[in-house]
Amino acid sequence: MAARIYFATDIHGSEKCFIKFVNAAKFYKAQVLILGGDVTGKVIVPLVRYGNEYRATFRGLPRTAKGESEVEQLEKEIRFTGYYPYRTDPDEVHQLENNEAAVRPIFLKLMLETLEKWIRLAEERLRDSGVAMYMTGGNDDVPEIKPIIRKSDYVKDPEGEVVNLFGKHEMISLGFSNPTPWKTPRECSEEELWSKIQDMASQVKDMKNAIFNFHVPPIDAGIDVAPKLDADLKPVYEGTELVTVSAGSSSVRKAIEEYQPLLGLHGHIHESRGFLNIGRTLCINPGSESSEGILRGVIVDIKEDGSLTYTLTQG
Repeated sequence: MAARIYFATDIHGSEKCFIKFVNAAKFYKAQVLILGGDVTGKVIVPLVRYGNEYRATFRGLPRTAKGESEVEQLEKEIRFTGYYPYRTDPDEVHQLENNEAAVRPIFLKLMLETLEKWIRLAEERLRDSGVAMYMTGGNDDVPEIKPIIRKSDYVKDPEGEVVNLFGKHEMISLGFSNPTPWKTPRECSEEELWSKIQDMASQVKDMKNAIFNFHVPPIDAGIDVAPKLDADLKPVYEGTELVTVSAGSSSVRKAIEEYQPLLGLHGHIHESRGFLNIGRTLCINPGSESSEGILRGVIVDIKEDGSLTYTLTQG
């Protein structure tokens, strides 16, 4: 019988996608769930109280909620898209305007509380199911999420370690990326990336059956194609044609070419859903459409003879 992995990545705070991810174990009959990085969101949506109602601007549209049930429903909509709702008042909004230092602790608190809630949900639904669940941060995730994940006695953060799947397949995981235009919390030079990979790869005993769970894809692989950005981080066009670039990592490419693991699981570039073989290694990026509440993922079946089959999914 084939060993089955369900892999998804880049959910960026979408509670709807996380719930779908947890439910994917039963739906797809997977024995292992892997969430490959960029787990947390990036935006707070203030719900400002005026008398007996709350007002918000959500996705560019004004919203009003009266009464606790309406407020909770609006908060649910906000969380489902990957944003963090925050109840406040006009005075606090005024104090926080243009004060990034004051906003950051609020944002961090909302982010970590949400992650803790998600982990409790996974524990409640999956602990007794026989399903193993792994979750790593990505380049967009702050370092503070790691101790939150590692507090769980069920959900495992495998980054920087060698973990054994199905008693046969060693997996190494890395959420850092090569430099990006956005200067995200966990990116580093290609030299540092290569060093991190080497440290883990040197501990793998059976490379031909290994899995590389690396958030950033290999460069020039077709699964790392992103829009080219100008100095203002806006997409570049030549006439009406969008200009694209390969945004993957040369160190990840080098590692796959040299070590030739069985499987590479990647993300990072949302719009570059696909797969390719680099030598004997199957590399997959399931893509991401988390802001729409759509979970893109991939089912990978590893057969007893070591061959792979896969199915890209969305739901």
